[in-house]
Amino acid sequence: KFSPTLYNQLGIFLPLIAVNCAIMGGSLFMQQMVGAGEIRNVGESVVYGLGSGLGWWLAIVMMAAIRERLAYSHIPAALKGPGIAFIITGLMGIAFMIFSGIQL
Repeated sequence: KFSPTLYNQLGIFLPLIAVNCAIMGGSLFMQQMVGAGEIRNVGESVVYGLGSGLGWWLAIVMMAAIRERLAYSHIPAALKGPGIAFIITGLMGIAFMIFSGIQL
């Protein structure tokens, strides 16, 4: 809640906006895959869509679980809030790179 005025104006709509952005991103990725010829039929599209949704859900659940644990942990004052969130997100991104075949 870095901008209380904006947060109070948008209120309940912020989570909805975030979910809509994730859905739009998934749709755009699907369009790129179809346009590149990597997805050739409806079955592959369904599998890709379900896999994308499952991956998004897994990432959100993991982030929520980690943040819940951090709520009861001692975190240095300099890392509280967005600092620790960026560190966690970066580490999760590195962990998920295994699934895309990216090597460090």
